Amino acid sequence: MSDSTVGQTKKFGKGERIVPHPSQKAQKWYPVEDEPQPKKVRKTIHPAKPRESLQPGAILILLAGRFRGKRVVLLKHLPQGILLVTGPFKINGVPLRRVNARYVITTSARVDLKGVDEKTLEKVSTPDYFTKEKNKEKKSEEAFFQQGEKAEKKKVTSARASDQKAIDQALLANIKKEELLSSYLATSFSLRKGDKPHEMKW
Repeated sequence: MSDSTVGQTKKFGKGERIVPHPSQKAQKWYPVEDEPQPKKVRKTIHPAKPRESLQPGAILILLAGRFRGKRVVLLKHLPQGILLVTGPFKINGVPLRRVNARYVITTSARVDLKGVDEKTLEKVSTPDYFTKEKNKEKKSEEAFFQQGEKAEKKKVTSARASDQKAIDQALLANIKKEELLSSYLATSFSLRKGDKPHEMKW
């Protein structure tokens, strides 16, 4: 006999079978509405290991997203394989943003991060910084019929703009010290007919 809470082992002919305990039997009655059950996550989250070439200050080429083809400067590693990058905005129009480490090409060019405001960098590295504010206001009937018209441009908050300037100020000073680095960041990357990416030296 096994434990009473587990079940009983009974012989049926030549074989044996475990008869479940009454507490383990299926219920005869079920609720009318389905009750949401918490999802069991069996995967263990491991900290992402960035590539050795992805060092702060490296110039990256974006391969996906709105700014694909642009060259950006890597500022910091964020959790789950995400990178914090900037254009700088004044050079190529790429603002402070997060990108996936899988969709970037690392080049051999580097930018000195000396003088970058550490407090602002820590503030920008938080997950809440990039979350969008939900508009709780209900759309009126007039707004519903105006959906086909041109949408209003999103206004950048003054706090975001000041953070961008605080980080880019030191970067721009360091970029100007090296010849042609500013024009290199300003030009977009693209492949032409006959180009062989696997033979290129980045």
